[in-house]
Amino acid sequence: MTASNDPVVVVDRLSKVYRVPRKDPGLRGSIGSLFRRRYQEVRAVDGVSLEIRPGERVGFLGPNGAGKTTTLKMLSGLLVPTDGSIEVAGHRPWLREPEFLSQITLVMGQKMQLIWDLPPRETFELNRALFDLDAAECKRTLEELVELLELGPLLDRPVRNLSLGERMKCELAAALLHRPSLLFLDEPTIGLDVRMQVAVRQFIAQWNKQSGATVLLTSHYMADIAALTPRVVVISSGRIVYDGSLETLVDKLAPERRVVVMPLRPLSQEELTAAAPFVLEEGRLVVTVVVQEVKRVVDRALRELPVQDLAIEEPPLEDVIAQLFSSEAEA
Repeated sequence: MTASNDPVVVVDRLSKVYRVPRKDPGLRGSIGSLFRRRYQEVRAVDGVSLEIRPGERVGFLGPNGAGKTTTLKMLSGLLVPTDGSIEVAGHRPWLREPEFLSQITLVMGQKMQLIWDLPPRETFELNRALFDLDAAECKRTLEELVELLELGPLLDRPVRNLSLGERMKCELAAALLHRPSLLFLDEPTIGLDVRMQVAVRQFIAQWNKQSGATVLLTSHYMADIAALTPRVVVISSGRIVYDGSLETLVDKLAPERRVVVMPLRPLSQEELTAAAPFVLEEGRLVVTVVVQEVKRVVDRALRELPVQDLAIEEPPLEDVIAQLFSSEAEA
């Protein structure tokens, strides 16, 4: 038994290489490939190393094709690595041992385990049998999930009659019925409306707090990352390009803040000139400064300007991540 603070996920120089057939365009190329098949190697994951400790919530970011889903599939045992090593909860995932499977879950926003023509309650009962769960304990867990996710009205309706958001909430319940200690979540809020995205985020955060489960989350919605994952791992072209706190990443790539002042009254031209470097934008006074200058600028605004309201705005997280992807692509 490992100590509670030992890493629950240990990945060392992990790689996954696919052999992809190639052919020349047109009929000639198609006929030629029948007699002489050519291949090229595609490195979906290339030398990834990381550790995740129990209870952490980690965001796994990257552009399309960066290797995020491939990595999650190797961590959950659906794919066998080409090279490198993985240890998840003390197991080699690709062996798919029952003890390992009882400790993890993989939720993919575009895949469904619910049975289309049956109500969710039937899938929950099937999962109870598959994991050989104690009936009384399973009932308590289901009641907890039903309360947290507000599933009561959905349990006995056929899955085909549920909305996308309702199905995703039921998917989460089915995935957590055996109380896994590791949650691999691949785009869990994809396609959901804003209200349902918020509900799913709140549930994941609450479940992590109550159960202590470790969460590794991929998402293209930066609101998911900002709300759920203090630590982010960024992957590009199969390689990790950043691993650290989200706050540090933002400070590193976007070290400026916007100070926005809503004045009590319209300012005269002389007052606007004296307010420099603030400039007038849609009735507000705005200036962009480095983080170290924010306090000085705010103090001056409060002393010298007729302030009704004042806000300090961080750059949108989407812009920060896009800047990182762009710099990596150029490199």
